[in-house]
Formats: sequence, structure tokens, C-alpha cells
Amino acid sequence: MTRPRLAFLDASHGDSSTSRNFRRELDADLVEFDVTDGRLPDHFDYDGVVISGSSSSVYWDEPWIRNLVSWVADADERGVPLLGVCFGHQVVAAALGGTVEDMGAFELGYNEIERTRPDDGNDILAGIGERFTVFTSHGDRVTELPSGAELLAQNEFGVHAFRRNHAFGVQFHPEYDTDTAEAIARQKDFLPDERIRSVVDGITPENYAAACEAKRLFDNFVTYVNRTNAGSVESAA
Repeated sequence: MTRPRLAFLDASHGDSSTSRNFRRELDADLVEFDVTDGRLPDHFDYDGVVISGSSSSVYWDEPWIRNLVSWVADADERGVPLLGVCFGHQVVAAALGGTVEDMGAFELGYNEIERTRPDDGNDILAGIGERFTVFTSHGDRVTELPSGAELLAQNEFGVHAFRRNHAFGVQFHPEYDTDTAEAIARQKDFLPDERIRSVVDGITPENYAAACEAKRLFDNFVTYVNRTNAGSVESAA
């Protein structure tokens, strides 16, 4: 499989594990941009774009967030394949005209989500089971999908995956290893200590092994990027 060149828009506020995790999971050459520091690509000449998670909220009135959403919207208009993860999923939704809101709760730890359409082998969740385990960490959710978007997965907290044309979003964190999952859980000091302990106790080899099924979506995205760009070259020829 060809290694595509992807713009990696890092919204993690300098968390060192973010780049490490995505570089491990994506069979691609990543050109990294710290978007929280106002850095964005000055062109769209990439095979695809990946947007990371963040401790920020998409609806905050901050220049870097507005600029990020605007850039992603422009990339989508140009047909550049997009993959947003957690905050990135919400950025893609907002850029395409959807709505993101505080959900008044916090989903944290290994949880099950359910696919909402049969596996036809063509979407970001191809080869992943009808119900599957993922690690989650979010207090916001997509409450209204962009016009024309298709819901791919959900649970009781709401939308967990969607697609519109070349744009994909997943609310969960398929890139996490167990060290990252535990570190993220322990940072949630606004949650009761008992809940944090319960989440940490649930970060077991068995749960991590189950959640590794969802990592397949990274290969699916790279395959999609390569197929899309090959089609573009053929069309140009």
C-alpha cells in the first residue's frame, strides 16, 4: 500500500503522546501542524487530512478554532479526504454545517458502540463488528449531522461516527494505547475519584485487545485516500 502524505492537524495543546499515537497507527507520512499555536497549512496539496482530539471545545470563541474550522471547510470543498478524531470529529461536523454542543455529561473509558448500517466494505468502519469496544473521552457531541451526512455508529451518548462524501469523523479514540488512556483518565479531576478509579481499573489488556479492532479504521482511511487520489490521477489523465 502506498504511503500517502497527510496533513496532521494537532489540536492536543502539545501533548506528546498525540503525535506518537497517530504516527504509530497511520501508515502514512504525516506533516504536522500545531493548530492550537495558530499553525495551519498554507495550501491544500495533501493526499488527506487528519485532525486530532483536544481538551478544547469546537464552539469556543477562539481564533485558532475558528481558523481551523474554516480551513477544514475549504479542504472539504476541494474534495480532500478528511478524518477527524474526537474533537477532530466535531471540527469536521462543524466545518460541514453540523452542530456540536455540550452534552451535560462525560463519557470516559472503554464502552461499546453500535454500527447503524451494514458493512458493505466501503466505509471507514469496514471489517469492524456490528458492536465494538472503544475508548472514549468527551463531554461534547455532534447533536446535528451536516446536511447529507450518513450516521455510521452511535451509542447512548450519541453520534460516534459519520461520513459525508470524502469526510469522516469518529468520536472515540482508536489511536490510544493503555498508557495514554490511563493518563487521560487521571487528568479528569472534575469527575468523582471513584469514577476515575473505575475507569482506570477497566484499562485492562483484555479491554485494550478488544478496542484494537477499531484501529482498523486507520488502514481503511489510508486505503480510501490512496483509492481517491488514484482516481483523481486517472481522471486528470
